[in-house]
Amino acid sequence: MSDLGSFNALQLDAIKEVANIGTGNAATALSKLLSCMINMEVPQVELVSIYDLASHYGDPMQTVGAVFVRSTGEFGCSLIFIQKEEAAQLMTGLLLRQQFGAYLPEVIPPEMSDSALSEVGNIVLSSFLNAINLLIGSQHQISVPGVAHDMLSSILDVVASIFGCMGEYALMVNTELKVEGLEVQENSDITGNIILIPDPDALELLLKKLMVM
Repeated sequence: MSDLGSFNALQLDAIKEVANIGTGNAATALSKLLSCMINMEVPQVELVSIYDLASHYGDPMQTVGAVFVRSTGEFGCSLIFIQKEEAAQLMTGLLLRQQFGAYLPEVIPPEMSDSALSEVGNIVLSSFLNAINLLIGSQHQISVPGVAHDMLSSILDVVASIFGCMGEYALMVNTELKVEGLEVQENSDITGNIILIPDPDALELLLKKLMVM
């Protein structure tokens, strides 16, 4: 399956619905973690050349904060929770204020901020993946989350290097979560994107489990 024409409409709809279920589970988990309302966008499913990843999801020179995990098992995949750097700092600040209140230092140490970002990303991505594996009846193991602050192009180049040995295209399932209902107006534009990239064999398994292949 090397182009979108290789997928029929039923298969694409099935992938979008799986992503929608995973995102809903992730949004619920994030809402509980931050005690805020979380809105979610309808997932987009695209087949993207690994050579175009760096320019496909925004300004490649923009600094972002990202949490990356690998899932092994029947449904092998890569998952990234990626945010603009400002949004990542606002989200981690919100979480840390809830956990430490008045004891939170005025200047948050980078290691504390990264720990919070790792916690948020791990909960979001694990919840997303748990919903998918429950749906298709498979088991998985998830790696320890990795946190990076870098240009978008550098982050996505890591993904390209992973998939370079598998083929020239990766199926990207991309959706946005947005924090709503905060009292502080500055924090009202906290968004993050979940990018799911199934391994080629995992995608075939998914479609078979959903009985659309």
